[in-house]
Amino acid sequence: MEKYARLRERVAGELPHVELAEALPADDVMLGRVHSREYVERVSAGELDPKEQRSIGFPWSPQMVERSRRSAGATVVACRAALADGVAANLAGGTHHAYADRGEGFCVFNDAAVAARTMQAELGPGTRVAIIDLDVHQGNGTAAIFEHDPSVFTLSLHGEHNYPFHKATGDLDVALPDGCGDDEYLVALGHALTDLFAQFTPALVIYLAGADPLENDRLGRLSLTHDGLLARDHRVLTACAERGLPVAIAMAGGYGRDIDQTVAAHFATIRLASRFQRTVRGGFHASAGGVLV
Repeated sequence: MEKYARLRERVAGELPHVELAEALPADDVMLGRVHSREYVERVSAGELDPKEQRSIGFPWSPQMVERSRRSAGATVVACRAALADGVAANLAGGTHHAYADRGEGFCVFNDAAVAARTMQAELGPGTRVAIIDLDVHQGNGTAAIFEHDPSVFTLSLHGEHNYPFHKATGDLDVALPDGCGDDEYLVALGHALTDLFAQFTPALVIYLAGADPLENDRLGRLSLTHDGLLARDHRVLTACAERGLPVAIAMAGGYGRDIDQTVAAHFATIRLASRFQRTVRGGFHASAGGVLV
């Protein structure tokens, strides 16, 4: 949890052109576009049973609910800012293991799914959204939520033998072997992006820029260097910029043995993204997840 505050501190101190905004909580209407009413009510009231809470991975508290709502709300705000300015980010988010009716893997509400549905509600039901998930773990909740929805395309590059051990079915899933390094990863990503844009023309891209593919990540099992991770971000942002597509970024996972390395990777993503901004109104925005600013 500490990485989020430390990331915000670095952005505030080193990227003065980035506008930091408070993350607004997702309300029940936003959450209800993805999650069942019963699930949202039971989470909010602290009525999940012990097994459900263990599946999420941390104990219930009012602060947990508030942070989960703000994490989803921050990705909604990032999408709105990206539509205006070209690129924006949530300094947390990436809670892609949450299903419509349950949470898993430190994920309570699925921020990318909530944001995609909210943008469709605001822009029109025909709005097409691509979710590019480059966290090292497959976004099983996101894939399941949109499995039968042709208006949202889910692309995931993830560790073949990593959590979740029973993968959901996304539109384009690329499973990578343990120890996969920069070159192999970037080749796979290039093919995946080509396939995505050959099949689907989105109005918005939501990009989960996980730092957990980094070598020595405690939960990652891949072997990307910092340069490889930055090249990954550059390829995604370039592919979107070439097509004039707005991009909303979420930080997703990162569990380095040295927290400074994880924060450095997330910061590098934000710094690079700020260079891709297409200023329409104002400038590049970052919404600080569950951190009140």
